[in-house]
Amino acid sequence: MPFSRMLQVRQHFPDRSISDIPGTVARELAPLAATLKPGARIAIGVGSRGIADIATIVRAAVDFFKSRDLKPFLFPAMGSHGAATAEGQASVLAHYGIDEPHMGCPVLSSLEVVPLGATPDGIEAFMDRNAFSADAVFLIGRVKWHTDFAGKIESGLFKMLAIGLGKFAGAQRYHTYAYNLGLEHVIRTVGRQILKSGKILGGLAILEDANHRTAQLTAVRVDEMEKKEEELLALVKSWMGRIPLPLNILIVDEIGKNFSGAGMDTKVVNRGVNGEYNPWDTAPKFDRIFLRGLSEHSYGNGVGLGMSDVVHDRLLKQIDWHPTLINSLTASTPASIRTPIHFPTDRECLEKIWPTVGVHRQEEVTIGRIANSLELGMMQLSENLRPQIEVDPNLEILGDAEPLDFDREGNLPLILAGVAAAH
Repeated sequence: MPFSRMLQVRQHFPDRSISDIPGTVARELAPLAATLKPGARIAIGVGSRGIADIATIVRAAVDFFKSRDLKPFLFPAMGSHGAATAEGQASVLAHYGIDEPHMGCPVLSSLEVVPLGATPDGIEAFMDRNAFSADAVFLIGRVKWHTDFAGKIESGLFKMLAIGLGKFAGAQRYHTYAYNLGLEHVIRTVGRQILKSGKILGGLAILEDANHRTAQLTAVRVDEMEKKEEELLALVKSWMGRIPLPLNILIVDEIGKNFSGAGMDTKVVNRGVNGEYNPWDTAPKFDRIFLRGLSEHSYGNGVGLGMSDVVHDRLLKQIDWHPTLINSLTASTPASIRTPIHFPTDRECLEKIWPTVGVHRQEEVTIGRIANSLELGMMQLSENLRPQIEVDPNLEILGDAEPLDFDREGNLPLILAGVAAAH
């Protein structure tokens, strides 16, 4: 018997998007800029995640600081991303449209750091040398849940303070300490040590809604950064998009660093970076995960493939193992790049994996399919889930059910080619 036919389903999330990003940035930054003298050099740190409007937000911040007779420059606030090279990290920013021609200010990329003393645990803190040479350092980053742990502070400005400003030297050291101390503890203590430098002006926290749109921009003063980030994280967690139903098989078209630091959002697909099955009580249970490919915007970094159960051969061919190994080993997550079983066609991947989910009839296997772990507004769900779909007011069935669209080679097209390639 064939698999159950598939329904195209739209998941409706509240639209919290900001209409005027440059105006919002200017209003938020005005109180912070008042503390700076004209002519001061401002180092603006920018990370490497696929933030929806990052180029627009950064350009608005640059323009605002310039309008106040300040001298901004940009620098990559990344740990081991971009293959842990200065050129690679500048290239990551450039691919997001963040370069000197588009931003109107220099982009200074270097892995050189300045030591800033040790935390009470003996962890040496570091700061990007270019940033340290400036009169003030300002961070622009998205506040969201982290893929590796749950806490009151996870991924955001404080993490950029520690791991981003510490570059490769700091990231490697901090993750080693985090293995025993916990990453939240390391982020907080190293961040506090960085703040003692007196260089940090503050940050601009970006919050996105479940539609992956900029929903809130909040300027955070240096004296309130730790407490404020706890509040912002709690808020954005309440907006989180989720896959609505438990599934026997979750198909993910693409993984990539542009979608999540772990390749796919662990708290969406309910996997741990060390291979744990369904560790998060905030997501439904998924028996098996099938990965089909790697986003071209991940630039060969295949971190995350180890969280799946089966992959298409094409994914393995797309991986550049050099940046993948550097990123995984720096983060102390070697399990996240283990090679799962793999087959040359989508059909074979599904046919080999479905008997392992505890269901005796192929047509009764429940299947869901998403473009990536970031785009959850449009998905496919198997028709045998129709009763659950129809009682959920946030789910809308679009059109008639259709069989899985295998081509003559036994492969599927991208579920949302335009969306999957846009980030």
